[in-house]
Amino acid sequence: MDYFANSIKKAIRTVPDWPKPGVAFRDITTVLQDRTAFRKLIDAFVHRYHGQSIDAVAAVDARGFIIGSALAYELNASLVLVRKKGKLPFDTLVEDYELEYGTASVELHKDAFRPGDKVVLVDDLIATGGTMLAATRLIRRIGAEIVEVAAMIDLPDLGGSKRLKDEGLEVYTVCSFEDES
Repeated sequence: MDYFANSIKKAIRTVPDWPKPGVAFRDITTVLQDRTAFRKLIDAFVHRYHGQSIDAVAAVDARGFIIGSALAYELNASLVLVRKKGKLPFDTLVEDYELEYGTASVELHKDAFRPGDKVVLVDDLIATGGTMLAATRLIRRIGAEIVEVAAMIDLPDLGGSKRLKDEGLEVYTVCSFEDES
């Protein structure tokens, strides 16, 4: 996977001091705009899960939808959207989580999975892990099994991937930005 990791990492634009001074924002739009990089990104995930019995790909609002939809299609799995609170039109389960500046909530339709479904949860990146941890709690409340939590980018300095692993979750990321401002 180093082939995928190196080329994807090179395609990610780093925007210094955005949205505030001292932050190095990892902009994935450059990967999406580069047809070769985008294909390699999706291929990295497809190769990871091909041959496994994945029933559903759960994608986190909103950039996770991009990866999740292509991956679900390639794996012949269903696509389930984990949305910000107030965005789903039917009966939902809601999970709150902490942000560095307050709280937020994600929701999932109550009928999104069947008990025992094998699920891959995807997002664009793992920072502090709060959103993905909240999503895993929702998925587990329905009775589905999380095969792995996956993202394009890991920002290990922010501790999210460690938090996810500490909760007993398998974590996969295509590339990592460690000790990089």
